[in-house]
Amino acid sequence: MAATNALMQIRRNLESHVGQKIRLRAHRGRRKTLEKVGVLENTYPSIFTVRVDEPNYHQRLSFSYADVLTETVELTLMTNKQ
Repeated sequence: MAATNALMQIRRNLESHVGQKIRLRAHRGRRKTLEKVGVLENTYPSIFTVRVDEPNYHQRLSFSYADVLTETVELTLMTNKQ
């Protein structure tokens, strides 16, 4: 029950930042880490999506809220100064 409440809280927090720029750090195992800057595009019941727009590179990544809870994915909100 506590895990479900934590996942709902993560989702609510992310919903309030849809459309904002974020820094994403995803641990892919075995010393592989993905670091990207993108826009939090949308939140869904089980996942959220991040759009990465770099020169000659456009990608949409999706992650579960459990990834954030287990710290497999770290999200940092970008401010205008960054």
